[in-house]
Amino acid sequence: MGAFREEIIGDARLILGDCREILPTLGRVDAVVTDPPYGIGRDGQKKTTGGNGGRKAYEFRGWDGCRPEWIGDLLPLAPHHVIWGGNYFADLLPATGKWLVWDKGQRINQSDGELAWTSFDGALRIFEQNRVALLVEGAEHPTQKPISIMVWSIQQLPANARTILDPFMGSGTTGVACAKLDRAFIGIEREPSYFDIACRRIEEAYKQPRLFSEPPPKAEQLTMLDGPT
Repeated sequence: MGAFREEIIGDARLILGDCREILPTLGRVDAVVTDPPYGIGRDGQKKTTGGNGGRKAYEFRGWDGCRPEWIGDLLPLAPHHVIWGGNYFADLLPATGKWLVWDKGQRINQSDGELAWTSFDGALRIFEQNRVALLVEGAEHPTQKPISIMVWSIQQLPANARTILDPFMGSGTTGVACAKLDRAFIGIEREPSYFDIACRRIEEAYKQPRLFSEPPPKAEQLTMLDGPT
């Protein structure tokens, strides 16, 4: 991997660096599940109190100055995709009829939700989760999502989507969800402090009970004419 720092934790491969440089070195994966920056215009600002689940002080460190116009380059990497903030990339991605919706439960206005673009067919799906869940989890990133949202996102994928890539790993929530669901994970993050947070959170996740295990082999139903073999 050259000069890139890499950590292996359980079934997670974590890489510190710019995903635009790292992605060409990777092979195909089963799915991309990610929450890219999309230009919320807060570079250099500090988030202190209130909003976003009651998060504390953060500095926006230049990664959200503009949306990645090359987002479509992620599509050839995998057959399945969940891209949060997808409405901000609608002009850069193919049309989809299956949006995932996070209903944040604030009930302040009718638009209090967030959309994820997906590459698979089906109807709109909505997940209700008040963002104050982050108070319980302890948010460590300005745009961190609750673990339950990323668990739900992965559960929308086919069962055979076993290796998940997040090119914008942040504090590692997608990797934590993968650890809980027994999925392999590849995460890329360019900010060293958030990379270290992701390593710690994913390592801690591997110490917790899994949410998913492979089902036992399906029992065959025998008829009265069948005898023991």
